[in-house]
Amino acid sequence: MIKQIVRIVAAVSLFGLTSACVYRINIQQGNYLNQSAVNQVKPGMTMSQVRYLLGTPLVANLFDKSRWDYVYYLKRGYNRHVDERRVTVFFDGNKVVKIDKPSDALAAAQEKTLAGVKNGRVY
Repeated sequence: MIKQIVRIVAAVSLFGLTSACVYRINIQQGNYLNQSAVNQVKPGMTMSQVRYLLGTPLVANLFDKSRWDYVYYLKRGYNRHVDERRVTVFFDGNKVVKIDKPSDALAAAQEKTLAGVKNGRVY
């Protein structure tokens, strides 16, 4: 009789502990841009050269074809910390005239964080 009660209590407590744990996945969206590839984009490059280096832009502006926006977004499941990175390339005709990108220090910190995500060690 006591063994049955212990088993029931153990089963109920195990069920209670496991049902409280909810797995939250990492949400990763957009173009992951390596900082070395971003640093290779220079004024005077053509659209096809930029597309070769960075890929197809995530946001295609219907009203202004001279602007390409690359956005990367990562929301980690457990601590809900959000990493967001934006790179915007401006064109005049077919040539790059301006690049808005994160600083090298910020990009290095984000790449260090993302290395843990790629290896499956997100804390």
